[in-house]
Amino acid sequence: MKPHVQKLPLSQNNSFVARTYCTPNFEVTWHQHVEIEIIFFTQGEGLGFIGNDVSEFKTGDVYFIGSNVPHTFQKRDKSMITSAIVIQFKEDFWGSDFLNLPENIHIKQLIATSKLGLKVNEKHTAKLGKLITKMQDGPFHKRILLLYQCLTILTKKNCYTKLTEQQIAFQNIKEKIRIEKVFNYSIENFQNEIKIKDIADLAGMTEPAFCNYFKKSTKKSYINFLNEIRIGHVCNLLLETNLPVSDICYDSGFQTIANFNKQFLKLKKMTPSKYRILYKKESFYEIPEIA
Repeated sequence: MKPHVQKLPLSQNNSFVARTYCTPNFEVTWHQHVEIEIIFFTQGEGLGFIGNDVSEFKTGDVYFIGSNVPHTFQKRDKSMITSAIVIQFKEDFWGSDFLNLPENIHIKQLIATSKLGLKVNEKHTAKLGKLITKMQDGPFHKRILLLYQCLTILTKKNCYTKLTEQQIAFQNIKEKIRIEKVFNYSIENFQNEIKIKDIADLAGMTEPAFCNYFKKSTKKSYINFLNEIRIGHVCNLLLETNLPVSDICYDSGFQTIANFNKQFLKLKKMTPSKYRILYKKESFYEIPEIA
């Protein structure tokens, strides 16, 4: 199953999209689209999959995702409400020459970099969130100015973190469909035991061939990829529940406590208990009021 390809839902009065998507209309499978996308989460938390990156997202986070970068966001709990304001625009929506102006060289570079998937650093999320919220309901001419303001902020030094070092590379459509099938199966089944033989069979390959293929395509081993998904789920449960660490271990697909602790320490550089103490917060993110 390849990622769903979205089409921009434009009306005759708009050149780009700025709207809120909320459960159940927010949940989509691993997908891609030609449009560049800014996502501002106003509710919910869970795991984000952008390219070959797996990491946690939460309310207040802002992502900038380039054209044709496959991605999906899976909420922590099936009963949870997730919502986000999503801005989607084509690179040339303001004309073919606009980004070639000397004054816009940094924005043009930003858009090129966005093909790696960008997560905005917390220092800038509140300001961007305010602009994005205004963009959704603003007058037509102001919407373009607000988008330009957002892109200008994103060009600032240390504004974002690159989520990948390079795009996922495919030699042909057959390879693309194969890796997408593996990604989707892993996202949907990581809480269960997944054996290399099973995932290799899914890809229609021998175990050694699959391991070499996956690492060549994604720049990481399949086991490391699967552990990242599981540890991301672990982090959400550590911060959002009071479940014992041992229960979280098995709920996340790990078969032994020893391996669970080893993998958590490898990825987070601390024990699960320490992570819970350091990062668990009693307060929640509040969306700033718009004047």
